[in-house]
Parts: sequence; structure tokens; C-alpha cells
Amino acid sequence: MSRFRGLWQASLDATRKALTWNVEDWIPPTEKYIFNFSSKEELKKWHLYSDSEFGGLSSASLEIKDDGNKSSGDFSGKLSLDVEEGSKWKITRSGFCGMRSKKFDGYIDLDAYDTIAFKLKGDRRCYISTIYTENWVNSPGQMEDNSWQSFIFVPKDNWYIAKIPLARYLPTWRGNVIDAALEMNPSRILGMSLSVNAEGGVPGAESGPGDFKLEIDWIKALRTE
Repeated sequence: MSRFRGLWQASLDATRKALTWNVEDWIPPTEKYIFNFSSKEELKKWHLYSDSEFGGLSSASLEIKDDGNKSSGDFSGKLSLDVEEGSKWKITRSGFCGMRSKKFDGYIDLDAYDTIAFKLKGDRRCYISTIYTENWVNSPGQMEDNSWQSFIFVPKDNWYIAKIPLARYLPTWRGNVIDAALEMNPSRILGMSLSVNAEGGVPGAESGPGDFKLEIDWIKALRTE
């Protein structure tokens, strides 16, 4: 076969392939794993934080729990409203712990999705889901990522799938909701976190100082529309 004919045949094959693509090839899958808590390696993608960094006495851990059939992440600890005696930090409140993902390599694009889903087993406490995006809401002088938050109430003892539409996440600044009509850019997501406070949350949820425990199987993005 001549070189010219070989190039012509390759071009023809590519054209035929393009014409036989299905519509599905252009549509993203209906769900996308963001985190899967199936191994200790997965935990390296997260770091813990708490009020202990500022003189509080709360503590948390993140481990892999293996019940013989499957593995899951175990985020647990103790919430305290007390402050370390003689602390240099003049904090006005304590009683919080969280787990935050390390920044993605660049960012992830969830523009094709409208909902974040979590498979969880909890303790009737209210947890906070936070999504971090590139900074365009805050002043350019502020180096922090933009944060968008929503509550998750987790029933006790049984596995539960919580689904939060992206539209339900509210823009926040250091834990306070920004009173402005702002819209998240889901194509530029830098990371996520789950946190728990001793006080606040939704009506009917457990609250106050004491133990907390949240098991996490996975976090996904869903396309429901």
C-alpha cells in the first residue's frame, strides 16, 4: 500500500469511527467517585484539624475500619467546650473538629453534576460538608479558597446515603454565611471537608460536648437531571 493510500485509509477509518460514536460517548456518566474510603492509602488524601490548634481541647482521629466484609473511614473523637489554661489564643469558642482533603492536583471539574452524595453511618449529630473552590468571591487580597457549606444530618447506626444538591451549598467566610447572591463554580473545585461542631446544627440533631463518630464509605458526584 502506498504511503498516500495508507494516510487516506487511516483518515477514512477515523471518519467512520467518528460517525459511529453513540450519544452516550458525549455524555458524562451519571455518577463520579470523588473519594472512596477503602484503604489506608486513601487516608493520605486527608488531614485533621480541630480547636486544639487554637487552645481548645477537642480531639479527632481518622482511621480505616475493616469489619471483615468491607472497609470504611472512621472519623471520630471528642468535642470539648473547654480551653487550655494559659493559652495564648484568645478564642471565644471551642468545640469543633474536621477532616479536610489535601488540595487536588490542580482541581476537579464537576460542572456536569448537580449533587454531592455521601454514604455514611453516624451518631445523630449534624455534620458540615464544605466544598472549596478557587478564590473569586473574596477580595483578591485574601489568599483563602472560597468555601461553600451545607449541613448533613446523619441518622444513628445504619448506613445512610445523603444527597446534597450543589445549589444548596451556601457561600461562607470563616464559618459565617455571606449574605449575597453568589453562585458556585463547580468546574474549579480544589477540595472538600467534613466537620462537626459541639453546638448548632439542625433541629432534632444531637449536640453538645462529648464523643462523635462518623463512618464514611464514599463521596460521589451525581448527575440527577
